[in-house]
Amino acid sequence: MRPNTPEQKSGMLGIGLDNKDGHKRITKGENFLLVGGSEETHERMTETAIKINEKLSSRGKSLDDVSPEEFRDIVDECRS
Repeated sequence: MRPNTPEQKSGMLGIGLDNKDGHKRITKGENFLLVGGSEETHERMTETAIKINEKLSSRGKSLDDVSPEEFRDIVDECRS
């Protein structure tokens, strides 16, 4: 690693494309950033990101600790 190079950190980015009411929705949380979407879409993205963080916490892991496969499993659990 080069000196003064910031450490890479994993994060989730959610982008909603169905906004027709003109509102600018932005929600930032622990390891996630959500932008756009209708009120319903943005709320669903927010709930899912929070549930993912809760699942990670209950497993004693951070987003940086899980493999893509484990992340996919967690997302599937949160959408059920």
